[in-house]
Amino acid sequence: MAEYEVIADQETAAAAASRLAAGHGPVAVDVERASGFRYSQRAYLIQVYRRGSEVYLFDPPAIGDLSALQAAIGDEEWVLHAASQDLPSLREAGLEPPRIFDTELAARLLGHERVGLGAVVEQTLGITLAKAHSAADWSTRPLPQGWLEYAALDVLHLIDVRDALAAELDEHEKTGFAQEEFEAVRTRAPKPAREEPWRRLSGLHTVRGRRALAVARALWTAREEYAREEDVSPGRLVPDRSLVAAVIADPATKQDLARVKEFTGRASRNQLDRWWAAIEAGRADPALPSERGPGDGMPPPRAWADRNPAADARLKAAKPVVEARAEELHMPTENLLTPDLLRRVAWNPPAEITAESVGEALLNLGARTWQIEQTAQVIAAAFVDSVQSPDEPSEPAS
Repeated sequence: MAEYEVIADQETAAAAASRLAAGHGPVAVDVERASGFRYSQRAYLIQVYRRGSEVYLFDPPAIGDLSALQAAIGDEEWVLHAASQDLPSLREAGLEPPRIFDTELAARLLGHERVGLGAVVEQTLGITLAKAHSAADWSTRPLPQGWLEYAALDVLHLIDVRDALAAELDEHEKTGFAQEEFEAVRTRAPKPAREEPWRRLSGLHTVRGRRALAVARALWTAREEYAREEDVSPGRLVPDRSLVAAVIADPATKQDLARVKEFTGRASRNQLDRWWAAIEAGRADPALPSERGPGDGMPPPRAWADRNPAADARLKAAKPVVEARAEELHMPTENLLTPDLLRRVAWNPPAEITAESVGEALLNLGARTWQIEQTAQVIAAAFVDSVQSPDEPSEPAS
């Protein structure tokens, strides 16, 4: 196995970028973060490979300015696996691809049963990759050689995988599907911040009362601020279950809080003043949260039969035909059309149901052209059928 070195200065990074620029064809790119260890999702290692060159491992925090790398590969197709996970970290590091090939997404569109990188490499190339360090703390310095070998292998075979999947996409006439999906991933805007992110606290459903929810919100906010200051994953400071236990215990004093046995974690005791201040702030906050979080105006499908029987009938009619179309195309239903898009168009359909009007509604909701071409007709027909009486013959949607 080759020995790998981490590039940690601008001069060496510029030299590596020059060698990558002299290579040929697409560029394989991967990112290692420290999820679960650090607060940020920044890249702590960026691996790059191109034919005619070699694998280079860049240390973004140490290098700082990666403009030489962007200039070297910024006009080429970048090959990534699960690109939606890596693109935000790459952009934070100043790296932006002009176009991408996502090997995970390609495998999904082709109906591969397993789409993890190791599985896709094995399926396409017959090479087995060890995935021993995928959950490691990549902010560790120095990085062990075994980790570097693992990181290098993540890109070393990626171009060959891309070529195999591209040929398979062509064979199954799915190249156009894939190109639309790749571009949608590349250009997708970041998700807006959650309106009330504290409601994602695991176990919050056991907290009763608006005042107790205000305390939970204050504790979550205090932990978030401290985690950001320390650049540590919030759950490593104080686990969710510990925050919820502190809320439910409703301690009368700071000492009572210290005696809550479930209130454990790296910072539970040495930051006791911080947590007690948050509890007091939550108890005094005049802006009490509602018992239930903000919704999008659409109830869960299990409530549709009572709340909106017509929408329930539309969804029940359309769901199986979309699933059948996905099966015909040999791909997961959620890649053909996400359940959320189908629910939204079923809940709020066009005034006149036709394939064109359903397609326009799907387009406005964010569906891609190929998805609309494959589903609008069958959805429209299903919607029409859902309002026909059993004795009334149905007419195909135009």
